[in-house]
Amino acid sequence: MHKQASQIKENPAQRIKTKLALIPVVLGLGVTGVMLYNEFDPKAFDVINFTGKSILWIMLAWLFMLGRDMGYTLRLMVLSDGKFRFWKALRVILLWEFTSAITPSAIGGTSVAIVYVNKEGLNLGHSSALVMITSFLDELYFVVMFPLLVLLAGYHGLFDIGSTGSMAKELLTFSIIGYSLKFVWVLMLVYGLFFNPRGLKWLLLLIFKLPFLRRWKHGANRAGSDIINSSMEYRNKPASFWVKVVSASFLSWSSRFMVVNAILMAFFSIEHNLLIFARQLVMWIMMLVSPTPGGSGFAEFIFTRYLSEFIPVEASLLIPVSIAMALLWRLISYYPYLIVGSIIFPRWVRRHFIK
Repeated sequence: MHKQASQIKENPAQRIKTKLALIPVVLGLGVTGVMLYNEFDPKAFDVINFTGKSILWIMLAWLFMLGRDMGYTLRLMVLSDGKFRFWKALRVILLWEFTSAITPSAIGGTSVAIVYVNKEGLNLGHSSALVMITSFLDELYFVVMFPLLVLLAGYHGLFDIGSTGSMAKELLTFSIIGYSLKFVWVLMLVYGLFFNPRGLKWLLLLIFKLPFLRRWKHGANRAGSDIINSSMEYRNKPASFWVKVVSASFLSWSSRFMVVNAILMAFFSIEHNLLIFARQLVMWIMMLVSPTPGGSGFAEFIFTRYLSEFIPVEASLLIPVSIAMALLWRLISYYPYLIVGSIIFPRWVRRHFIK
């Protein structure tokens, strides 16, 4: 009886349908198709040649995607205290990524991740704690890497796009706002997880009593409870535990951002690899506010405007070539999760919720 009480009986994932995977596909390919139609130039195919070198770099791009998933999987194995073996942890990660791919980027798959973790064998408190810690670790990556990359790549390298000074100012403003929100959230999590979890829950509930925030007070209450559970689960972990999960997080996110570098290196001689890597982190912050599932359409558009200047082709071919690179990037880093998730998600639901 107690064990049943610690499990989620209803299916909070019931609104997730595999046919929803068609929405980001239509959006992404639709936006790409419109851009290709408006900017198409047959000469673009002359500079995109598949050679032995390009195939090698594209294989490397796939390896970076593998590194992304392996980092997440290893992190989940450690966070579950070894209760999740490799294949179980990988299944949860693929389900998690599928949910993120078919929901708006601002929502992501975190809200349903507790269900995945819980139904795979962890009690509800541990599941909530685990998902909260993953959120902390992911935000920590941005908090640490963003100022470091600004220092290494420079302000002008990150935010100057051609001669458009106003856009550079807008990008900088947007990035500062996004980074500030992440930084404040990490500080709150550190305070709540390691020092005063009940005090942080009280503060959250106080803040969400404000009239314009009152509608989200139940979510704030749930987040506060998750922080208390997380603190109980993880505040006394040894240093070796944190070294493992932080290293796995940095492996995952760094591998994610190296995919574009490998794709561009497959066809061109690229000189500014650090700058390309750094700009992807800024792109990711921008994609977080995209209202479309998985940033579909928005991601392809931002890619062509923000990374195209690093492609060494004549100006007339820059946009059509960058559109082709954006499509290849999404084919490697995004669409596979839609395909795999559409296969394993229905089976997972039937096994755990349909008797």
